Amino acid sequence: MEKKLQNSEKVEYGFGQHLILDGYGCNREKLMDIDFIYNFLSEYPDQIQMTKIMPPYVFKYYAPVPEDWGISGFVIIAESHISIHTFPEKLYLSVDIFSCKPFDVDKAIEDITRLFEIKKSEIRLLDRGHEFPRSIRTVERFIRAERNQLAV
Repeated sequence: MEKKLQNSEKVEYGFGQHLILDGYGCNREKLMDIDFIYNFLSEYPDQIQMTKIMPPYVFKYYAPVPEDWGISGFVIIAESHISIHTFPEKLYLSVDIFSCKPFDVDKAIEDITRLFEIKKSEIRLLDRGHEFPRSIRTVERFIRAERNQLAV
């Protein structure tokens, strides 16, 4: 969403993209390898030009139903976060990449599909924060210009 100022300056809205990837038929060994998951979360932000601001947090989860165990992890990036949840017995994973900075979604899908050897996937891409002003100074100038027009 954009509105134009009189001097052709644009007010841009929108917080960012949220990629949601559900993968089926994944490589079981990779889904159960805590080091592989840790390394993915540690290295992948650089590959999509994001800024990791803390080491990943990764842990094994043992569910009450034995086949529901898995590995979960996330890494906080300056732009937001990347998270993953694996279910090795079901050959399934879910990955979220949420970023206020644009990133190559098609590359991310290809990379994750290749890394985890995903056979089938469900992809959702959300545009979040539709009314989030990208530049406060630009919005301030826009509002002042609107108020000046109303005062006339």
